[in-house]
This record gives sequence, structure tokens and C-alpha cells, in this order.
Amino acid sequence: MTLNAARTLLLEIDVQNDFCSGALAVQNAVEVIPPLNALAAAVTAKGGCAAATQDWHPWGHSSFASSYSGKSPGDIIDTETVNGQVLWPDHCIQGSWGAAFHEQLNLDPVSFIIRKGLQKTLDSYSAFFENDRRTPTGLEGLIRGLGIETVIIGGLATDYCVFYSAMDCKRLGLATIIAGDAVRGVDFPAGSVDNAVKEMKKNGIEFISSAELIGRLK
Repeated sequence: MTLNAARTLLLEIDVQNDFCSGALAVQNAVEVIPPLNALAAAVTAKGGCAAATQDWHPWGHSSFASSYSGKSPGDIIDTETVNGQVLWPDHCIQGSWGAAFHEQLNLDPVSFIIRKGLQKTLDSYSAFFENDRRTPTGLEGLIRGLGIETVIIGGLATDYCVFYSAMDCKRLGLATIIAGDAVRGVDFPAGSVDNAVKEMKKNGIEFISSAELIGRLK
């Protein structure tokens, strides 16, 4: 199956310093960068688009364990906006080194940056909606305006922001593909990466290598 490059968006999820080597580092995270760079170059060279998401949290964010007395990273609580919020170490604080994109990620082909998790009381895993599952990030409107039909997703982390972004993308009626060699997961709790992959595949989300995707672009 060929891909109409002009109707394709590459969505690069949260390739930021804190997720690569900082406060919330994902194992082998930097391995996603070469295939993402190759895909971005290929998609945009053929008339498609590339976008990147960026966690952009204020100090004292509701997803930080440090915002609550007696809580630790990994605890799960109900907040004023969502139930079942996982608490994390402080990460991707607005304007910090940890929030910046990794220096090896080539942003030259990237036309749009979607910042998420800006509200102090509301986290955001999905590139499309905040964690209340109602508040949009603006990405869907951008995609509709560009006439995009297919979204290729890669980045961090497989079992959180990649998973929620892909599931929302599919639910919104877009052909959704995971660049299989361009994702890495947290695997918290243990088994969450396998479960996320199974759930995505069950919902018709394809996993295809970056090299094969580049070969399919027309």
C-alpha cells in the first residue's frame, strides 16, 4: 500500500531532554531520533508535513509528585480534573533544559509544535486532547485544515503519550501508523508497553518500520 505523502503528517511525540536523559528518562530513548529524522525529511520532501509535541509544564504541575505532601513518583491519585493521575518526577518545566527538544532531533522539517500540559491542574498525554479527554490541543483542527488523511506517529513513550495520541488519532477517523522502530516505552507498570501495543493493534493501528514507510511514500 502506497502513502500519499501530500496527505501525510509525521507526528513526533515528546522527544525532549527529560525523556531522553533527564528527570524521566525512557530507556534507549535516543534510538527514536535517527528514524524520526529520516521520516521527517522523506515526508516533507514529498509535500507532506511534520509536527512535534512538547510537554510544557508549569512549576507545581498536578502531575508532579512534589506537588503533594507525602506522595512519591509512581503513586496514582484523583485530582480535581481527572481520576487516576499517575504522579511523576518534576519534568519538562516550561523554558527549562529538560523541556527542550533533544539536540539531535532535526527540527528543520518540522512546521508545527504542539505544546501540551500547559495548565497547572491538567496533564496531557495525547497530542489531541488534555487528560480530561475534552480540552483540545488544537492539533485536530490543524490536521483537518491541511487535508491530512494519514498520520505516522513516533517518539516517547509507547505506553503513554504515543498510545493516547494514536488512539485519539484513530478515533478521529484518521489512518494511523506507528513507526515501529521510532518508539520506546516507560513500561510502568510492568507490562504496560506490551498492553499498549496490543490495544493499538486491536484497534487497527498499524506498526511499520521507518524504512518501509519511506519506501511507501509517493
